[in-house]
Amino acid sequence: MALQRTRSLLLLLLLTLLGLGLVQPSYGQDRMYHRFLRQHVDPEETGGNDTYCNLMMQRRKMTMRQCKRFNTFVHEDIWNIRSICSTTNIQCKNGKMNCHEGVVRVTDCRETGSSRFPNCRYRASASTRHVVIACEGDPQLPVHFDR
Repeated sequence: MALQRTRSLLLLLLLTLLGLGLVQPSYGQDRMYHRFLRQHVDPEETGGNDTYCNLMMQRRKMTMRQCKRFNTFVHEDIWNIRSICSTTNIQCKNGKMNCHEGVVRVTDCRETGSSRFPNCRYRASASTRHVVIACEGDPQLPVHFDR
């Protein structure tokens, strides 16, 4: 009786651990995808000026503990951005082969030389250009803005 109960508990433990192992990567991917959305996606705006960068960097929480030096906002629908993940894999800056390239409308926000935390200030530059994003998962989702 005790042996059978021990086996049942071990089996339950094993199934629980397997379940956690299977769930963990998708949770991490989901977290990285939502971080990507928060830091880089703004489909409603065209951006392009310093006021936009100053406001968005603060709203998107990239000036909380220090001034983030550089960030790019993509002005495309999320489905257009996700479609980049279906293009040919290319090498990322970190050497991994999970990056993809596409052309999108962006605003690059670069910290000014006189900017000091907590008064972070940015210079904007709007353009349509090639970008490289890292994608992960099934389905493939953008999780990192590479360049």
